Amino acid sequence: MSQIELNKRQEEILSIVKGNGPITGEQIAERLHLTRATLRPDLAILTMAGYLDARPRVGYFFSGKKTAQAVTDNMMSLRVRDFQSIPVVVEENVSVYDAICQMFLEDVGTLFVVDKNKLLTGVLSRKDLLRTSLGKQDLNKMPVHIMMTRMPNITYCMKNDLLIQAAKKLIDKQIDALPVVLEQANGLEVIGRLTKTNITSAFLSLAENHDI
Repeated sequence: MSQIELNKRQEEILSIVKGNGPITGEQIAERLHLTRATLRPDLAILTMAGYLDARPRVGYFFSGKKTAQAVTDNMMSLRVRDFQSIPVVVEENVSVYDAICQMFLEDVGTLFVVDKNKLLTGVLSRKDLLRTSLGKQDLNKMPVHIMMTRMPNITYCMKNDLLIQAAKKLIDKQIDALPVVLEQANGLEVIGRLTKTNITSAFLSLAENHDI
């Protein structure tokens, strides 16, 4: 991995930290006359790239590391379990209409389908439901198991998987969410979900470090 090219703001942040570190994100934002939220992506990039290090209740300080290894070390410490969300599930016999309502009420792009034992049997995407709703079928009478994606075509992850491995699955399969599962004797129990939003939050957290 080659050294990243910094933009003007990132160079200014480095200069401030070099001369004043340790310094908090709020203090850096004040010097640049910007909000803390505006600086978060830049601080995330600088921390992941190894230019900055951060400690809770202390602040950011210049580390001087600019190697690909620094980026790898930070990313490889992140696990699915630390960033997964609560899963949104429906049972196999729920109607397509009810599934659509639940998807919009929960504001998610993917529903996980489970059997009576709460084990994973299928996945429903927003596209699946939209495609079905465009037909002439009675959505109140059509159960979701008719049109869901089934095993072995379901891509999933486990809570102890590396986050970067899960992110690769999302990209390779071009999907929005993965069910986080726990292996049981008779199937896979859904214990969480991992989305692209979770991945973004995780990488930003490398710089946040308890919101210093």
